[in-house]
Amino acid sequence: MLEHALRFLLLLEILSYVGVGLGWMALMHVPAGCVALALLAWALGVRAALLALTYVYAWRHASPIPPEQRTGLVRLACEALREYACFVASYSLIQPLATPLMGEDAVGSLPPGEKPLLLIHGYCCNRGYWWWLRRQLRAGGHGVATISLEPAYAGIDDFVEQVAQRIAALLAETGAGQVVLIAHSMGGLVARAYLRRHGGSKVARLITLGTGHHGSVLACLGIGRNARQMEPGSPWLESLARETLPVPTTSIYSRHDNFVMPQASAVLPGARIIALVGVGHLSMGCSPAVLACIEAELNSA
Repeated sequence: MLEHALRFLLLLEILSYVGVGLGWMALMHVPAGCVALALLAWALGVRAALLALTYVYAWRHASPIPPEQRTGLVRLACEALREYACFVASYSLIQPLATPLMGEDAVGSLPPGEKPLLLIHGYCCNRGYWWWLRRQLRAGGHGVATISLEPAYAGIDDFVEQVAQRIAALLAETGAGQVVLIAHSMGGLVARAYLRRHGGSKVARLITLGTGHHGSVLACLGIGRNARQMEPGSPWLESLARETLPVPTTSIYSRHDNFVMPQASAVLPGARIIALVGVGHLSMGCSPAVLACIEAELNSA
């Protein structure tokens, strides 16, 4: 499970810092407080460098932004800091501890006509990605469930039956006839792969968040079969593009996405398109602007 792998890597990182810190204190006689601050700065700096790499790629492969949607450098800097905070929190705390932090998804039976929401995460993530958004949607009165797709680096089609089983279980639990799929990043491709294989009889609508429907240049740096499938022009994407959408679909994306590039890759023919500005890729899962768009789409159904 990705959760266990992230937890192990985090523990390994902490132990390595402890070892370096103890050696530094013994050899250089540096105060423990200074050592702790230096190692914390190093850990945060490594994460900042990794995220900065995504912004460099995004800048080099950016889609044109209409003049009316351009924004200032101050706002972009603030949004980059928000993206960084989401990156650190998600991969250093929430996703490694997804099971205890997320708890059970129990939705229970729903009133007639109400449809549960199934949240599908993206590449190299687990259900912990939805920690903030699930809480907000539940506070809005929705029945919300999540799923963790495993193994993390399998082919996208390998996740389809996991989604099918989760949908079947969710419908049995709630008594509803259909679900609404809300998917982030690669999760949107998984949802479309599910619709290609199973049709839309059990799905009322699909909402994708930051999904590179035509791939992303950044996928070339990823590992796994799913990363290869998400490269622009891949045979898998070309095959999926030939499928028509069997359910109403909305693609919400950011013109400043730092993982999906070019950002216009999120424009899906046949879908309703909502383009936001100043929102990072990971921070879509904790963005009030994205939440407002989702609520508006659900209310318009």
